[in-house]
Amino acid sequence: MRTVLTSVMLLMCSNLFMTFAWYAHLKELNNKPWLLAALASWGIALLEYLLQVPANRIGYTVLNVGQLKILQEVITLAVFVPFSVVYLKEPIKLDYLWAGLCMLGAVFFMFRSRFF
Repeated sequence: MRTVLTSVMLLMCSNLFMTFAWYAHLKELNNKPWLLAALASWGIALLEYLLQVPANRIGYTVLNVGQLKILQEVITLAVFVPFSVVYLKEPIKLDYLWAGLCMLGAVFFMFRSRFF
């Protein structure tokens, strides 16, 4: 269980950097040339990969690739929704709830063999 928790924590940090790399330039560098935004995003993405690669290697010792992928997608949604609402000032939508419920269904199917 500790291995999974370590992987999850690293993936959460990784996804925070990934979300900033993908979307923060829309707010912070909106009036700058796209090339500058791309270079800044690549710099942030490097930090994301420095966390994501070890997270997946650690997680792969106890989870399969499908489980790691679904875990990453759930974490991505869990990081993205607060980021978009708090940082980008996007309105919260009921669609986030529906997407989350669909993700929980995906989690069930990917992890059911471990629990049933």
